[in-house]
Amino acid sequence: MSLAEKPTDPTPTPSPTDGNLQAAEYRRATKRGQASAFVGRAASLITLFLGVILFLTPLYVMLVIAFKTSREYGTTSMWALPKNPTLENFEQVLSNTQVVFLQLLQNTAVISVLATAGVLLSSAVCAYGFARMEFAGRDRLFLVLLATMMLPGIVTMIPTYVLFSKIGWVDTIKPLVVPAWLGGGAFNIFLLRQFFLGIPRDLDEAAILDGAGHWRIFWQIIMPLSGPALATVGMFAFIYNWKDFMGPLLYLNTPSKMTLEVGLRAYAGFRAEQWPLLMAASVLVMIPIVIIFFIGQRWFVKGIVMTGIK
Repeated sequence: MSLAEKPTDPTPTPSPTDGNLQAAEYRRATKRGQASAFVGRAASLITLFLGVILFLTPLYVMLVIAFKTSREYGTTSMWALPKNPTLENFEQVLSNTQVVFLQLLQNTAVISVLATAGVLLSSAVCAYGFARMEFAGRDRLFLVLLATMMLPGIVTMIPTYVLFSKIGWVDTIKPLVVPAWLGGGAFNIFLLRQFFLGIPRDLDEAAILDGAGHWRIFWQIIMPLSGPALATVGMFAFIYNWKDFMGPLLYLNTPSKMTLEVGLRAYAGFRAEQWPLLMAASVLVMIPIVIIFFIGQRWFVKGIVMTGIK
């Protein structure tokens, strides 16, 4: 075969110019992607910042008014910082004889602690049954439990009140505490069940080989490994019971048995120049919740993130 008849390679050889064009196009696409990501991130940060400002504005107004005297509140804007901050409003709230704040604080603390303990124990037991035990109709029963979350509380309010009235529990703390020990709520059971499903079953099998039963597995394996989820449920339960208004208003009649939220209602009839007292009382009610949130924030975030991860 002669050199003229030698076959040629059909694949064209890329030239240096083509490579430069491809590199330039890649750089332009990268810059467009970076610009788009920057715009999206900036939009997210701006939205979050506006949301923070929106939610912190009422808190700012409450704190500003709480440290003003009645005279300064009546002569200045509610947005203006207090010229001479004072604790007089807090002293009047704590020394008020009509609304005994310390007694209300004690009542609220007792109810919140007892109810939170009941929610943690009973919801954990129910969640363990749905997550780690096999029995007929388990999944159907769990769906029925979830369906109760769609039932508004206003629907069962009157029948529940009639029930507690018939058994003589009205004007006691039992209606506010005992139900927490009988299941703990569908949402809490769901949250803990999802967390329990993420714990490897190999631990259960190893414990069963050592002769452990369900109760021992629950207390010595599942519960110690579920700290974040239990902290999350505990915070939800405590804050709910601490801020509960409708329950104490329905079931408690004696003023000395009332809670803080119902006690704050007594300040609602004050004249406008007395609103600094209402703001000071609101700050005092809010302080325990803020402290608990900052203490358990790490566990709270961890529990939310880890729930449902297998």
